[in-house]
Amino acid sequence: MSQLSGRQSLRDIESNLEAQQHKLYHLGARPIARSTLARINERQLAELYESVFYKLLHRCKKQPSNHGFRFKNPLYSLDASIVDLSVKLFPWAACHKDKASVKLSVGLNHGNMLPEFVALSDGNENDMIQGRTFKFPKDSIVAFDKGYVDYQWFGDPTNQGVSFVTRLRPKAVYQVLERKPVVRNQGVTSDQIIQLNSAHAIKRGAPKLRRVVFLDKESGKRYVFLTNNFSLCAATIAAIYKDWWQVELFFKAIKQNLKIKAFVGLSKNAILTQVWIAMITYLLVAFARHCAKAGWTVQRILRVIQLNLFERRGLLEILQPDPPRYKKCEPQMRFAL
Repeated sequence: MSQLSGRQSLRDIESNLEAQQHKLYHLGARPIARSTLARINERQLAELYESVFYKLLHRCKKQPSNHGFRFKNPLYSLDASIVDLSVKLFPWAACHKDKASVKLSVGLNHGNMLPEFVALSDGNENDMIQGRTFKFPKDSIVAFDKGYVDYQWFGDPTNQGVSFVTRLRPKAVYQVLERKPVVRNQGVTSDQIIQLNSAHAIKRGAPKLRRVVFLDKESGKRYVFLTNNFSLCAATIAAIYKDWWQVELFFKAIKQNLKIKAFVGLSKNAILTQVWIAMITYLLVAFARHCAKAGWTVQRILRVIQLNLFERRGLLEILQPDPPRYKKCEPQMRFAL
């Protein structure tokens, strides 16, 4: 309720539940005291909400999936985002003298826009630590930025049958093994098979990779991509990385519309609990989005549900409203001035 209605504190939650007493009665519930909410925040382990998230995710994954590309392989984007905290209120999360934070790592499925892989960690932890733990399905394609570039790790997805698309670091040392023909009117200026041959790459057993250079005609910027996929055309490789931006839009959506900036507890368990509940809320809204009219965003659905949170109305009635029918009659709720 607090996530969907944007409540600011435990006292705010308590007051709003009290204001809905007659509706809570019909739901088989009752108002909850602030002290009870605080005690649950401290003692109820956040792992409970994590398990609820993955249980619900298993149900949501049954929805239709379509990422818009011609290939049928599942497409994921991998990234992490910092959730800033006050170092005075949350000293346990301090990562610098004047900064505290936790890190939210996500593997987003582009077919249904669901965060199929989620992990929470310390704010100063390297992105790769959680990125390595995500086991993407075989034959899938994963896009990530240069923060996940690790020559030793490149061999793991290759051996698991997983393709990846990322950016090549500017100072990377490599040897060109083969040059492939390109279609320049698609923006691709180079397509090569390379071997990273710096001492660092050789020591970590970097596999043979593909280097694709793409020139954006609108901005004039030159992008150099790195992938272990040798079958897709070079223009598709560039388009896959461009679609990686979907995970950034996901982080923007949850930070703007869900409560993961202002927290109702101070302990680590309370913070993790609230973030996991926010992710559960996102799954519920994403599931409801398939009932809504085409073009409805997460933000729009959240705002509509917020106004109908305690109303006895079905999702279809809320998200697919009939056209308004106006009758010539005296409005019953108009103030007589």
